[in-house]
Amino acid sequence: MWRRFSFRRRRADALACIEFVEVVTNYLEGAMPAQEAARLEAHIGQCHGCTAYLEQMRETARLVGRLMVEDVPAGGRDRLLQAFRTWKASQA
Repeated sequence: MWRRFSFRRRRADALACIEFVEVVTNYLEGAMPAQEAARLEAHIGQCHGCTAYLEQMRETARLVGRLMVEDVPAGGRDRLLQAFRTWKASQA
């Protein structure tokens, strides 16, 4: 579901890189309103760092999208879940 962010503007209709990172998944999933997508695309057109990040996210989604549960080695799922839980607890 689309969650609207209150973009901080550096100049009219500009999108800060940190805000781009926060909404890139919505953009890739097509869950972003057209006006916000246009702002994001304008930012990408001027920011090489965000363009590279967008391509990395596209490639990650392409590769991970093919990953099946059966592809995870025995015990791998439990190690991944534990690593995530440890990371999440450190963020609290």
